[in-house]
Amino acid sequence: MTAPVGLDIAQARTRLHEFAVIDVRTRAEYASGHPVVCASGARSENTCKLLAEQGVTTATLAGGTGAWAAEGHDLHRPAARDARAGWSMERQVRFTAGALVLLGLLLGLLVHPAFQFLSAGIAGGLVFSALMNTCGMAVVLGKLPHNRPRTADLDDALAALRGR
Repeated sequence: MTAPVGLDIAQARTRLHEFAVIDVRTRAEYASGHPVVCASGARSENTCKLLAEQGVTTATLAGGTGAWAAEGHDLHRPAARDARAGWSMERQVRFTAGALVLLGLLLGLLVHPAFQFLSAGIAGGLVFSALMNTCGMAVVLGKLPHNRPRTADLDDALAALRGR
């Protein structure tokens, strides 16, 4: 197994022509702008590890799209007609969390105070998410039909990547 290589922004910029770029984000995230990877680089890093286990040489961009944009590099955005624009996962999580907190508070006022535990649970989940740098709500939302990636033949994709 070949360990994934981590590239900083300068290294990635000068070596970009050497790579087959695989974007591991949702369609909505891709439409919001892209150089090469996910927003923070975490999904890219996980994907690199999985591909490395299959014998594919991989590299990931340290800091992801956020770091790329922070360095002043352009993000390519598809034309509006080309992008099936939806909400980014971050936006979906913020909306869902906010709606559940408001629902818990409203039901707590109108129905029974115990519904406020829903708001407290969401708040606790957000704190846990930040501390662990993971998001259970994003995992759940990612299973919704509009967030699922298109099907692809994994064996064909792996064979093509190994052949590079």
